[in-house]
Amino acid sequence: MARKKDVIILSIIAAFLFFTPLYAESEEKEESQAVSETEAVTKNPEFRRKPEHLITEEEEAPQNIYTYIRYMPERKVKAQSGKVTLIDSDVEYSYAFKAFEELPVGLSLDQRYIGIKNSTAVELPAHLVGLSTGLETTLPFFNFNKTYFRVAVYPSFYGDDWSFPSSSFRMPVHTFLIYQPNEKATFVLGVAVYPGYEDVVWPIVGVIYKPNDRLTFNLIPKEPNISYMLSDRITLFAEGDITLNEFEVTKDDLKNVVLQYKETHAGAGIKYRFNKFIYSSFSVGGIFNRSLKYRDSLGKVDIKSGLYTEFRLEIKI
Repeated sequence: MARKKDVIILSIIAAFLFFTPLYAESEEKEESQAVSETEAVTKNPEFRRKPEHLITEEEEAPQNIYTYIRYMPERKVKAQSGKVTLIDSDVEYSYAFKAFEELPVGLSLDQRYIGIKNSTAVELPAHLVGLSTGLETTLPFFNFNKTYFRVAVYPSFYGDDWSFPSSSFRMPVHTFLIYQPNEKATFVLGVAVYPGYEDVVWPIVGVIYKPNDRLTFNLIPKEPNISYMLSDRITLFAEGDITLNEFEVTKDDLKNVVLQYKETHAGAGIKYRFNKFIYSSFSVGGIFNRSLKYRDSLGKVDIKSGLYTEFRLEIKI
């Protein structure tokens, strides 16, 4: 699982301060909006990790396939000889529907793969793999106007082989509030809990702001970005993210050893809309603060900063 650190949180806090006047604007329009909280949620089946779509968009394709591949060329490591090459890829399928014709539910299945080519003295697995499912729902938050509560659980396995031992099982839980005072702004505040990880609790803080139809500040986990739509088909974007993943692996004769992979990346790219169901994007940028580290002090590889290229594809069904 990807988890965000102080740099993203600080930028989000700044965004909160900048967009505070939106609260006043929303209060003036509050009485003129007669749609109830429950009706707003149940009419819209888009609940998959996109809080900005909770009210403003009607989902035409409840099934979604999202995949990316990120290539990080060979780079030297720090404080020792050797080089490391990484390829990071992910495929996710998600399905949104209404249970009992009212309760919004999102289901997902996600497969992660990280290929490693290593010539250092530290023994590293040839690949890291992850398999996770997701179950989430979004509901009105009591009688608070335009405020919603989302809870999501992600039963997961992370290891170095597709035959996952039971010890590699984790169940992260995300709970957060979504406040959407108007169509331009969405605020997110909550907490993510990762039982069994070194860092168990992480904040979920974010804001999405659309000053017009072309420009969007999407500063929420995951994959925060700023995008500008040049046309109906072409969008330019800048992105940045911080990730920290943990996998249970075998090292020498030791089994169930936790290997941590962390990195920070920032770049820019172009997104192309083939039609309303198919999107793709290509981006390039820099990747920093990379390391592969055994949690129990069994070895660490710090990889020097470098470049990355990434291709993404999203298909709505």
